[in-house]
Amino acid sequence: MAEETVTVNRAPVLTLWAAVVAKRMGYDWDAALTLGKAVSGLNAQTKGRMLGIFGDPKAPERGGPPRKTGLGEDGWVEVCCRPVPIKHTPSGIRAVVKDKAISPASVEKYLAGKFGAALPAVREAMGELASAFEPEDLAEVSYGLYEEFRPRIASGQRGWGQPGELSLSLIRSLAKRQTR
Repeated sequence: MAEETVTVNRAPVLTLWAAVVAKRMGYDWDAALTLGKAVSGLNAQTKGRMLGIFGDPKAPERGGPPRKTGLGEDGWVEVCCRPVPIKHTPSGIRAVVKDKAISPASVEKYLAGKFGAALPAVREAMGELASAFEPEDLAEVSYGLYEEFRPRIASGQRGWGQPGELSLSLIRSLAKRQTR
């Protein structure tokens, strides 16, 4: 049996979870990977601003660059209660950062580097949890589920970027709780 806990930072956990959720919502795996990475990046940006790690973007009237419009997005998709800008590419839908489509291969490499040999077991446990819900119900509860199973870390700046323990048994128990 696979390890029941994995020591990992929250960002790759949210990236993988959001990808699994997007897959359950009907997106192909490559699109889902990019959506997951975008959700994680947007969350990190928001939390970094809240903690004072990142400053607010400067408005043009305060010396910042002019606001961009049409950052290459063709629309928006909501994943884990977060709107994500998307672009239609020859390979399918991809989440975008600024005006560039996220590469699914780069997300795969990122996840493999963060989870190592535990990646298949973590993805399987998350897949079981996602499958315990109808896609439309999962869309509503997905971020709350993440908050229940995400690794526990110190609060505030001390916790920024710190690894914690991700419990696969907890993820599986949330799936079993739903199927009862």
